[in-house]
Amino acid sequence: MWPFITFWCLIICESKGGSHVSGPNDKFNKIYEQYYKKIHRYLLLKVDIQTAEDVTQLTFVKAMENWHTFRGDSSVFTWLSNIANNTLKNEFRKRYRNQEVSIDMLDMENRFITIEFTKNVELRIDVTMGLLKLSQLDREIISLHYDVGCTFKEVSEIVGMRISAVKNRLYRALAKLRNELDDWDVQKIVSFIDSISIVSKDVEPTNKPTSHIKIYQDILEHLRANVDRICSQLRHQPSRKLTIEVYPNLYSFHQAVNEPNAPNWFMGLIDSDTIKIASPLHPGPEHTYESILKSTVHLFTMWLVKDINPSTPKWLYQGLGGYEAGLMTQSYIKNSILELVKQGQIPTFSELENNTWDFEKMKGFQFSYLICEFILLRYGQEALNEIIREPNDFEGAFLYSCIEVRQQWIEDLKSLS
Repeated sequence: MWPFITFWCLIICESKGGSHVSGPNDKFNKIYEQYYKKIHRYLLLKVDIQTAEDVTQLTFVKAMENWHTFRGDSSVFTWLSNIANNTLKNEFRKRYRNQEVSIDMLDMENRFITIEFTKNVELRIDVTMGLLKLSQLDREIISLHYDVGCTFKEVSEIVGMRISAVKNRLYRALAKLRNELDDWDVQKIVSFIDSISIVSKDVEPTNKPTSHIKIYQDILEHLRANVDRICSQLRHQPSRKLTIEVYPNLYSFHQAVNEPNAPNWFMGLIDSDTIKIASPLHPGPEHTYESILKSTVHLFTMWLVKDINPSTPKWLYQGLGGYEAGLMTQSYIKNSILELVKQGQIPTFSELENNTWDFEKMKGFQFSYLICEFILLRYGQEALNEIIREPNDFEGAFLYSCIEVRQQWIEDLKSLS
């Protein structure tokens, strides 16, 4: 973004006959550095990412053009947010042929708050239904303060209220929200972290609060039963916190991760330190409520392995994830790969690095599972931990070369028939 703003600084200064045509306006560049992300987050409460990006850029161009008019009657952020609001309205007028668009921060979006239930894992809970019971003003105050990071003074200037009134409304709104969550019995399972992270998703609330409650409780309990065990087996405490986002159905999940044409079996992924999954209530035709729960363990294990070593090969993190989750039964695995084994069509380790949808067609999940199972049964947990940390050192982990280990595994597969 920085080259864009510098470029406009030069153009504006030159067009106005300014004396600083050789470089950017230093003072305004500092304003840009300090407030760009904050204005961008503010706009994300209202519009999609691309629109927020475009309007943020326009906001700072207009602010730079009119910097001489700023008198300090309000905070810089409030002044910038007013420009952003006016710019956004103008953009909507252009797009919708001068029809005014009413923007509620909750329209067509789900809201999530972040809670933690172990030292290293947190779950983003959809509190849309709870927020819907608050007034639009209360929702705006919560979002401005917690998501955008506005001070009470900045919030008061934006909503046109005294600071004391903003504080009172915020605390009362949070109390109402906590009461809603108390009613859901979530507090008995987990505790809130001090700050509330509210994020936007382009989905509509479709389920009753009681449906959400069961989903969150089941996910938490399923993970609680496995997370510490897996961390202990892999001898690793994560260096970062993990977030889990639950989307209301398979379609909205595919849209959110920019894979609208994905196959129906694709119901979850890891995006940096966030696991994104489709709701167990609407898992699509190839999954069930239970398989989605097991898939969270699969994805957690994958994330943990990558946290240990980002260079871990796909067959290892996928296989171990499937093994720990128990997502596939032994009979299912055997029946799905038996003919391939008989025909000698067993993939190599490098072939299992396939990152296309063909990975499923080539039975990559099953073969990866069986490799990890073979390693654990033949060589034990210690060897598995060694190969995760040094994936190219087969002789160090197993005392055999990569080719020799693969041949041993193939002989083991033939016994399935």
